[in-house]
Amino acid sequence: MIGRVHSIETCGTLDGPGIRYIVFLQGCPLRCQFCHNPDTWKMGDGKQMTVEEIVSDIKSYLPFFKATNGGVTVSGGEPLLQIKFLIALFKELKKLGVHTAIDTAGGCFSHSPTFLNNLDELLTLTDLVLLDLKQIDSAKHKVLTGMRNDHILEFARYLSDKKVPMWIRHVLVPGGSDNDADLENLSTFIKTLDAVEKVEVLPYHKLGVYKWEALGYAYPLQGIEPPTEERVQNAMQILGC
Repeated sequence: MIGRVHSIETCGTLDGPGIRYIVFLQGCPLRCQFCHNPDTWKMGDGKQMTVEEIVSDIKSYLPFFKATNGGVTVSGGEPLLQIKFLIALFKELKKLGVHTAIDTAGGCFSHSPTFLNNLDELLTLTDLVLLDLKQIDSAKHKVLTGMRNDHILEFARYLSDKKVPMWIRHVLVPGGSDNDADLENLSTFIKTLDAVEKVEVLPYHKLGVYKWEALGYAYPLQGIEPPTEERVQNAMQILGC
C-alpha cells in the first residue's frame, strides 16, 4: 500500500498525547485562508511511501512512545483523502501496540456507503481524533476555507455517535473565527458531542506566509495580525478549555 507523504516529524509534542511520530499526508479539499502548509493541497504532489517504509522507521521510536504515552498521529493536508492507506498503516501500528491519532478537518466526509465502510474500519483502529472545527457558521466557514461546514458538523456527530475520543481544535483568526457569538455557538455545539476529552484554541500565526509567496499564491490575510493574548484567553473561557 502506497501513500503520498508531504513530510514527517519524528518527535512532535503538539498533536496528541506524549511524544509522537507525525506523518503529514498530501492533499486537502479545503483552502483555508490561514493555512500554514499550502504545499500540502495538491493530491498528486508529495513523496510516495509504502506502509512498510513508514512502519520500519517508526519502530525505532517505540521506546519514546512507551515512556511518554505517545504514539503516531497522521495529519495533512487531509489524511482521510487517503483512507485506505491509513487503514493499512494503522493495522500495522496496532500489531505493535502503538497509540494512533488522526488530525482531520473532516472536509471529505460523505455518507457514501464506500466511504462509511472504510471510515468505520479505520475508526476501530483509531484511539483519538483531533478534529479541527474552524468556524461554526457555515457561510463564514465557506469564506474562511472555501467550503461550507454542514458535512463537517455531521462528521463530528458521527464520531460522537461512535464514541470516538476527540480533541476539538479551533484556530482563532481575527476577523474570521474570533467572534464571541460564533464562539458561543461553537461551544454549544461541542457540548452536544460525546467523548470530547479536550478543547484547544490555536492562535492564528503567520509562519506559513512565505510558503504562499514561494508558491505564487496571493496571501488572503495580508495585514491580519495574530490574536492578542486577551482574545485567546477569551476564546478559551468561552469554549471551556
